[in-house]
Amino acid sequence: MNKFSRALRHLSTTRYSGKKAFPCATLTAIQQTIAEGESLHRAEIRLIVEPSLELSAILAGVSSRQRAHELFSQYQIWDTEENAGILIYIELADHQVEIIADRGIARLVPPADWCAVCKTMTDGFAQGNYHDSVLNGLQQMNTLLHKYFPEGESSQSPQANQLPNHPILL
Repeated sequence: MNKFSRALRHLSTTRYSGKKAFPCATLTAIQQTIAEGESLHRAEIRLIVEPSLELSAILAGVSSRQRAHELFSQYQIWDTEENAGILIYIELADHQVEIIADRGIARLVPPADWCAVCKTMTDGFAQGNYHDSVLNGLQQMNTLLHKYFPEGESSQSPQANQLPNHPILL
């Protein structure tokens, strides 16, 4: 993919595109699914949707993965008691889903499991089904996290919510 075609795709994917793909009802359902999942496991999930990258990032060759790492740091997703923060980053222009897990989770969950969650989402997105696809991916993730990082297995009592559950639409 050349920079010119990527730049055109990003310039034509606007904030309106993000709101159309992720309307208020979908954002509310995402928040509820994250909250429900966090009652089953000790991880903290943040979901960020970015319709497109800025032109300067495209020209610099910034990948979706690099942008996800940048947002992981910017939103302090690493700042959880058990190093259990997870970012799900959805970048619409490049049709990418990236999952960045902090070290407390990354050491437990095999990378293939994260790839399966991303595939659940991107397969649905390719058909224009954002609502069900993201919820199915979140449920799949919650099942994985319940398996590898269940609530109640730490020496601590159930933890308080350390990261907001509401998704962010940039």
